[in-house]
Amino acid sequence: MMGTDNSGFSEAGLRRLREVLARYVESGRIPGLVALVSRGGQTHVEAVGSMRHDGGAPMRRDTIFRMASTSKPVTMAAAMVLLDECRLRLDDPVDEWLPELADRRVLARADGPLEDTVPARRPITVRDLLTSTFGLGVDLTLMGSPIMTAVLERANYSGGVGPAPEPDKWMRSLGELPLAYQPGERWQYELSHDVLGVLVARVTGQPFETFLRERVFDPLGMKDTGFHVPADKIDRLPPSYAPDPQTGEFHVWDEAESGRYSRPPAFQHGGGGLVSTADDYHAYFQMLLNGGTHGGERILSRPAVELMTTNRLTPEQNAARNDLAKNNVHLSFGQGQQGGWGFGMAVRTYRGDYAPVGQFGWDGGTGTAAYADPGKQLTGILLTQVGLSTPDPARLIHDFWTTLYQALDD
Repeated sequence: MMGTDNSGFSEAGLRRLREVLARYVESGRIPGLVALVSRGGQTHVEAVGSMRHDGGAPMRRDTIFRMASTSKPVTMAAAMVLLDECRLRLDDPVDEWLPELADRRVLARADGPLEDTVPARRPITVRDLLTSTFGLGVDLTLMGSPIMTAVLERANYSGGVGPAPEPDKWMRSLGELPLAYQPGERWQYELSHDVLGVLVARVTGQPFETFLRERVFDPLGMKDTGFHVPADKIDRLPPSYAPDPQTGEFHVWDEAESGRYSRPPAFQHGGGGLVSTADDYHAYFQMLLNGGTHGGERILSRPAVELMTTNRLTPEQNAARNDLAKNNVHLSFGQGQQGGWGFGMAVRTYRGDYAPVGQFGWDGGTGTAAYADPGKQLTGILLTQVGLSTPDPARLIHDFWTTLYQALDD
């Protein structure tokens, strides 16, 4: 157990944290979870419950989880390496590398017919992709519109629509769509991260995962992180559940053995495709807290980390994001209400709950969360196998953070 010096956590606080986590498992709402908290060189891990909702092997510290959108802060590092090395510039047009996105047409009205377009005012830039403002995304404010229907049919592979095609085919299909908004105008979710994966692969001449592994995963010792789970580790992957929103009954969204993460995907989905463990994610977020270094080795420059982990959006770009979070707050329990967005992750720009300004990180639709807090030198990672089809995982993530901030001993 932790001591009570001011660099870490109080023993009473950690006991309460364990009780709050255990309550979700004992209630049957969350079959199992792994939580990691670290501060001032002290790390504390709780593995509670089981791999399956009907029992089975216990959760362990090295259980592998589908990270979903919690992939975004990590896959972003590949692009930051290229910025550090001047192989990409923030305001470079992407046309040279992504000709499919050259000469864009933009919808005259975001919810209007796909044929009614105007020319883009300027090319899409690297910055637009990094900030998720390139003009297309999964946009809940446009649900049911022609563009959103087309995006969900062609480009968004996080749901149950089947496997994505290989990257060149995916880019061609994306390039056939107009943009919903002018480049740089408005934050929209998800797709920019998948485009960034293709961009990194084309700039480096390597598969996206290979470059990530060489420049980020291997130097950080993230040995269980990738876009699929090899056969010799598949027993460490629980099934992923999407409970019935009405009844709460557990439905398997993805099995381990023959499931969608059991073999390398044709498309390495930077927006949500990683599998990982609590310790691997801890290494990554600790590197960000260290200003880009790990064990004396520099992974990213300090300015690159600062760009990623502080707000990059204007109030206009961010307005829709804030509205969306506030109007879904009864489901998301604070997720998305941080006020700011850096590169690949949310950043708190105002204090709306127990977490202070400056905390950065993100959550995943499979019931995952990873955040770090530079002011408190704190990292917290919470991984479950329950998707956000019911509010329970979001409530658990909320209660984890509320309790964790009370466990700080200072």
